[in-house]
Amino acid sequence: MSIIALVLLLFAATAGLRLLADRAGVPLPTLLVLGGLGLAFIPGLPHLTLDPETIFLIFIPPLLFWGALTTSLRDLKRNLRSITLLAVGLVLATMFVVAVVVHALLPQLPWAVCFVLGAIVSPPDAVAVTASTRRLTLPRDMLTILEGESLVNDATALVAYQIALAAVVSGTFSVAQAGVELLFTGAGGIAVGLATGWCVGWVRQKMKRSSVVENTLSLLSPFIAFIPANALGCSGVLAVVAMGLFFGRRGPSILTAETRLQGTAMWEMLTFLLEGLIFILIGLQLPQVLRALDPGAVARLVAVSVAVVAAMIVTRMVLMFPGAYLPRWIQRWLGRATTPNPPWRELLFTGWAGIRGGDSLVIALALPYVAVNGAPLPGRDAVIFITFIVIFITLVVQGLTLAPLIRLLRIVGGKEEEVEEHHARTASIRAGAEALERFATAGSGESETITELRKIAARRLQRLDGAALPATAAHLQPRLGMIAAEREAVIALRDRNEISDTVMRRLMQEFDHEEVLLHERYGDRE
Repeated sequence: MSIIALVLLLFAATAGLRLLADRAGVPLPTLLVLGGLGLAFIPGLPHLTLDPETIFLIFIPPLLFWGALTTSLRDLKRNLRSITLLAVGLVLATMFVVAVVVHALLPQLPWAVCFVLGAIVSPPDAVAVTASTRRLTLPRDMLTILEGESLVNDATALVAYQIALAAVVSGTFSVAQAGVELLFTGAGGIAVGLATGWCVGWVRQKMKRSSVVENTLSLLSPFIAFIPANALGCSGVLAVVAMGLFFGRRGPSILTAETRLQGTAMWEMLTFLLEGLIFILIGLQLPQVLRALDPGAVARLVAVSVAVVAAMIVTRMVLMFPGAYLPRWIQRWLGRATTPNPPWRELLFTGWAGIRGGDSLVIALALPYVAVNGAPLPGRDAVIFITFIVIFITLVVQGLTLAPLIRLLRIVGGKEEEVEEHHARTASIRAGAEALERFATAGSGESETITELRKIAARRLQRLDGAALPATAAHLQPRLGMIAAEREAVIALRDRNEISDTVMRRLMQEFDHEEVLLHERYGDRE
């Protein structure tokens, strides 16, 4: 079987496993990893030789970009302290604990190699966490913290990994240099992401409107941020996240309805395929890693991997509660207002939901084979194997227990989103009604059309239903004016932080569908 045929088989397997996951109520990443492991034992399948840098470039930037693009900046700001503590403080603490545990169990590994392994497995993966929690009914702040943490923590882990790897390869290490590098890569990555985001946005505003061309540029956007940031020695991960957040804020005001609908469908399909492939590849690679090890060492390394997973979970659990309660206690002690303490059930679940995934896999496979002096890099195969087992355990064991744990802890999502959506619908309908009155005052519409649209708006306000599509071409211009006013009202509510980006996107999609249908029906194209 050729490599192309294998890739097509993996696409088919991804689709089939998605249907099975939906039917069984199992997190898709878990089934994909198990499916990849099963496929690896099919006779005659070619062995995939993965170039880590290529795999990282193909998979990580677009998946991070879409995650950031669909994240609410308001909710991120509201939970910034928690996200920062988890994405920076917890990652560094986990790296240190894992290094200590591994060195205690495998004393033949140098300390620097142990820290490299700690940096590789310390960050929960944005793709794995998002894919595993997407269908769960969690409170909004919990989802925001989990997704926000996993969007940012890769930058911390990658810098720590590069510093530890430099110590392994060259035998030198400087704390001061490490601190400066961490600040430079983080701040530089954000700056590059915002700068390239502004440039791409400017081009999209100036270019002739074409949905296909604009969405092609959207598809290239994460690479436009990632590649220059990496070339400058900055964090490509943070550059992509910054650009995604920038477009999530600016995009609704500068894109056409057709471009948004087409772009959303394109990104959802691309995300589904990339997520599926990256988790199947994890399962496919495990047997190859096993063959590279001494059979006598496998059992011991599996035991070390289990100890690493236990250390990561305990560290996350131990730091989760003081990280949430201590800052609030200090603020109250100083007499400052603060938010209420989060329920212990939510903290317990957040502590358990630290799932590792494709990022750790790619970083582990990128380990060099030799040091500066030409000697083989000590413990390379062991580090890669332990990383695989850690990913496998967290995806399968923790992934399968997320939904039962929600039921056991009786965690339910709040009604904040429902209230915001009702508020947004009411405000948008009223804005549309006001636009209709301006249209009528200008004398541009037929009285019968205006009367009918007034009745539709009144019924929508009473029932908050979607109105039927107008039946005649006379409705087109006044209704398009109403849609534009409704869209502007919803964006304004988002900009004033009265509703989340999720609610805004939901209503914008409805406006976009109706606008595109109106244009299709009456042939009035811009």
